[in-house]
Amino acid sequence: MKPSDMRNLSGSDFAREIESRKKELMELRFQAAMGNLAQPHRVTQLRREVAQLNTIRREQALANLKGEQA
Repeated sequence: MKPSDMRNLSGSDFAREIESRKKELMELRFQAAMGNLAQPHRVTQLRREVAQLNTIRREQALANLKGEQA
């Protein structure tokens, strides 16, 4: 998912997307521990997407707070 697509998500969608990526990341870690990891680059990709989602969610929260204070 591109960051531009992430910016169009609602609050509940952010939580759902983050949880689904964390769940997939956990499954990939188990596969890596067992030695059956078919796509090792996917771990890095998921970690990056979770970080991007958290960053965009935080940016939007700060923008909302700043808008309320003005």
